[in-house]
Amino acid sequence: MLLSDILTPARIRVPIQARDKPSVLRELVGLAVGNGGGPEFDEALAAVEAREALLSTGMGYGIAIPHGKCASVPELRLAAGTAPEPVGFDALDGQPVRLFFLLIGPESASGTHVKALSRISRLVRREPIRERLLRARDPEEFYRFLCEAESR
Repeated sequence: MLLSDILTPARIRVPIQARDKPSVLRELVGLAVGNGGGPEFDEALAAVEAREALLSTGMGYGIAIPHGKCASVPELRLAAGTAPEPVGFDALDGQPVRLFFLLIGPESASGTHVKALSRISRLVRREPIRERLLRARDPEEFYRFLCEAESR
């Protein structure tokens, strides 16, 4: 499974508009499931917020991977974004975050969900990839950089 299979430029925001953790979560969930509100958005946001309440998904190195499982989202979806200014995210290393990936999907996609989390983590652990994604000027460039990183 490739991240580029579950992420599209339409689900990438460069730069994200949010400036605090709750707003970042709302913006990314909106990218993943649509900003129209309604039960899918509300349930997906609640799932991501509940997971975040257990333990921050700020993994360090300026990266956060908020995620959740939600029955109203029919398939695994990935959204991503970069923040022009670091956002406090209660990361494990205490550092603010600029690079975000949000993963949401149904319980039935648990295996793929775990594989996607692992793949994101492995990719962004490499500093040159993180830097390149953060330098992306628009969603298409971010997506292209991610595809290139996955092909290596």
